[in-house]
Amino acid sequence: MNYLKCIWIHDSEDDPILLYSELDDNRMETRKIEIFRNGSNGMADANHSTNGTQLGIEPLPTIEVIESDPQFEPTDIPQQEFESVWNQKSSCVSNKA
Repeated sequence: MNYLKCIWIHDSEDDPILLYSELDDNRMETRKIEIFRNGSNGMADANHSTNGTQLGIEPLPTIEVIESDPQFEPTDIPQQEFESVWNQKSSCVSNKA
């Protein structure tokens, strides 16, 4: 698995500003977290999704391709960083239910 954090620079209130993705060996998303400007978030895995977040249906491009677009600032991150954010955001979703 690979893990990616990506800042998305834009002015839209409807799109996330921070994305975390867990990628399999084919660069397909297996889990995703989207964080919005207002502090809300959405999450998705193969069995669940919240707040409209969905897994991609195409492999994610390489980090070099993503960073060639100036509106994106991608960074490879360690698994423990992804898991920490996933667990934190999962508990937020659970507490709202």
